[in-house]
Amino acid sequence: MPGRAEHQPYHHGNLRAALLDAAERSLRAHGADQLSLRDLAREIGVSHAAPRRHFADRQAVLDALAEAGFVRLGATLHAALTRSESEGDFSARVQDAVSAYAHFATENAALCELMNAGKHHPGATAVTQAAATAFGQMTDLIEEGQALGELEQGDPEQLGLILYATVQGITTMVNSGAVGADQLDGLISTAVTQFLRGARPRT
Repeated sequence: MPGRAEHQPYHHGNLRAALLDAAERSLRAHGADQLSLRDLAREIGVSHAAPRRHFADRQAVLDALAEAGFVRLGATLHAALTRSESEGDFSARVQDAVSAYAHFATENAALCELMNAGKHHPGATAVTQAAATAFGQMTDLIEEGQALGELEQGDPEQLGLILYATVQGITTMVNSGAVGADQLDGLISTAVTQFLRGARPRT
């Protein structure tokens, strides 16, 4: 039809969700540096101005992706901890939670890289809060271990950071190809076992 706009009218029920889905696909395929609002609009079939209804610029999309990633990670950790709660075995709860994180990090490598960078982006308050909520569950788990006498007393966040750094190193090696993905579960199990042994209260 003569004079018809180049872009088709918007038909999605939720523009923001559609944009974030497209952004995550772009992130996986091309990395954060290649993401653009114009390309996202083209992919989901809206005008190039439509994304600005929800995102002021490209960085706003990246921040929203990072925040959503931490929300998903938090739900993943919560599910793992809930499943193991009835077992009453603290070491098993740590293994389950850490394994859940490790699989999330290796199955969503590009997203996790963005999440880790997003925590330190100026003004990304929502990202920082989502990260604190997700990882706060691990701090709670460390405090639980201290209350049970399974872990030494001290700053639970510092203990958690030691465990996180170890696991992060393993997942980074898997994501880079330095270690095969088939070794992930064994390495995580060994790392958690050694952490628990090292953090056990001295008698």
